[in-house]
This record gives sequence, structure tokens and C-alpha cells, in this order.
Amino acid sequence: MRKSNDYILRLQPWSLSTFVAALLIVILTTAMQEVFATFGMQLYFAGFVPAILIAGLLGGAPAGAFATIITIPIVIWAFMPPYFEFSWPTAADYDSISTFLLSSALVISFSQLYREAIVILRK
Repeated sequence: MRKSNDYILRLQPWSLSTFVAALLIVILTTAMQEVFATFGMQLYFAGFVPAILIAGLLGGAPAGAFATIITIPIVIWAFMPPYFEFSWPTAADYDSISTFLLSSALVISFSQLYREAIVILRK
């Protein structure tokens, strides 16, 4: 069997390096989201879903959940009006947050299943 996707299993769930990788992925995505926001695009959570997928593939479900948890306050603070201050979200904001949580849960589940399938196929 070929070993082309060994990098996915290098990080062990619940290790410090897993959470650092997830944090770096979210920081990189936040910077990219800020660039898009300067051009007038209001994507809110759309740019962070691939980041959750990458964090989940690299570090498993704990890293994906960690990335999801730290993404929500970042988006509420930096990308939802009023910008760079915390305020109570509107009903539309709650809809965006709940949709993001649902899609993140699905992405994390699929990435964890993919990691488990790779382990099974290695045996």
C-alpha cells in the first residue's frame, strides 16, 4: 500500500502540537478573511469551514472542535458588525453561528472517520 497520506496521522489527538496546529490554521484563516473583508466580502464563517476540515484531518476531532470553539468569538468580534467589539448577536447572527456549528460538526465527524479509515487500511 502506498504511504502518500502519512502526514495525516503524524499528529496524535490530544497532544499539544495538535492544538498548536489548529490554532495556527485558524490564525492563517483569520488573516485571509481580513483580506477578503477589506475588499468588501462579508463571508463571516465560510472561510473557516475549510480550516476546520484541515484541523480535523491533521489532529482529529479534538483539534477540529478546538478550532471551532476559537473561531466563533473571533468571527463575532472581528467580522460581524459592530466590528472589533463584542455585542449581542442578532437573530441572523445566531442563524449563522448555528449553521456554522452544524457544518463544523459534520466536517469534524467526516474527518475523524477518514482518519480512522486510514488506520484500518494500514493494518
